[in-house]
Amino acid sequence: MKQFSLALSVAAVLLASGCSMLEPRSTEVAPAIPAQWPATASTAPAVEVDAIGWRDYFVDARLQTVIDQALDNNRDLRVAVLNVEKARAQYRIQRADRMPAIAAQGQMTRTGGDAPVAEQFSANLGVAEFELDLFGRVRNLSEAALQQYFAEAANRRSAQLSLVAEVANAWLTLGADREQLRIAQDTLAAHQESLRLTEARHQLGGASALELSQTRTLVETARTDVARYQGQVAQDRNALTLLAGGPVDDSSLPEGAVFDVAAVRAIPAGVPGEVLLRRPDVMSAEHLLLAANANIGAARAAFFPSIRLTGSIGSASDELSGLFDSGTRVWSFMPQISIPIFQGGKLRAGLGVANANRDIALAQYEKAIQSGFREAADALALNDSLDAQLEAQQALVAAAEQTQTLSQARYDAGLDSFLTLLDARRTAYTARQSLVSTQLAQQSNQVALYKVLGGGWHERGVAAR
Repeated sequence: MKQFSLALSVAAVLLASGCSMLEPRSTEVAPAIPAQWPATASTAPAVEVDAIGWRDYFVDARLQTVIDQALDNNRDLRVAVLNVEKARAQYRIQRADRMPAIAAQGQMTRTGGDAPVAEQFSANLGVAEFELDLFGRVRNLSEAALQQYFAEAANRRSAQLSLVAEVANAWLTLGADREQLRIAQDTLAAHQESLRLTEARHQLGGASALELSQTRTLVETARTDVARYQGQVAQDRNALTLLAGGPVDDSSLPEGAVFDVAAVRAIPAGVPGEVLLRRPDVMSAEHLLLAANANIGAARAAFFPSIRLTGSIGSASDELSGLFDSGTRVWSFMPQISIPIFQGGKLRAGLGVANANRDIALAQYEKAIQSGFREAADALALNDSLDAQLEAQQALVAAAEQTQTLSQARYDAGLDSFLTLLDARRTAYTARQSLVSTQLAQQSNQVALYKVLGGGWHERGVAAR
């Protein structure tokens, strides 16, 4: 009894002391990214984008409703949440190995044959094969499982961030295609009216057959565009339904192109490294690197002896009624020492695999930082460019519409050919379509900025999902 208690005491002291850890020091990361963000002409104040909740960033109430629905019902996000729960459970299983497992056991044995029947009763409380973690193998495995759990939690935040961005982009695309459909329908109606007038003039000899044919070409072109955009709007609606996890109410859909999806011009505060390290995908890669580092410690510990303790204390008696009487106590203590002598290179190969996995995780971590910088730099560079494009496109639409009006007046007065009017109509129609595309690109870039700079994975003033 005293020996067993002493052994358990020694085990507890060794466990509490933290044992000898063999994992290497964390490797210094050198992602080789510029020290500053690309220069932009924007005068917007710098903000910490990851500190802005998506409700503060996406100000349209209709879009907020759809994002809310997606966060509640999207299946991909649900899988990400369940993966976090799975990783948490796996960590708890691994952590449990750091504590001794104590079990109670009761047993009755009856033997017989030619000799009289004999009965034996016993009740024991014992520890089964508890490993003294002298070299940190169990602790490192537990640390690796913990870092895997942290990585999955970061993946869930990354999945939520991506989902918010995907919903916003799908919603904007639906609005843009609805606007394109409206432009095509208005143009079709105008061309149909022009065709009616041209047919009447042709019957009176005031318009040639070529003019009539060219007007019909405009009508059929517009009719084709109407059918195409109707199909695209239907596809956009289906895509938004999938992201939202169910049908979206008509009141939450955009009627046309949206010009102010973002309330903040997302210029990041701080140097690139500080900002990018807050991105969920970079945080996930960092935790995977730490997990790989811990696995090296476990692989190194496998080269050293392992000590396992098995012991029990209880009572044994020939009669059940006397099982706990004095003089019936029994105990056992069985320490087991395992010393690796020859493994055929298995342990060294295992350590090699752990080292290679750490190097892979390091490269993936550095790549995550580099990719994050490239994505953020691209989005920042497009900020001013898209603003300039939008301004120029708006001026082009105004000029094209004025040209069409003047050309129509000159044609009616007999000063211009129908071909000149036809060209003016086509130019104005194309300019309107391009304006919608430019507006969509600008708003989508604001969504991209929010995503690539790591914003939107928590709410300010609203509980995180």
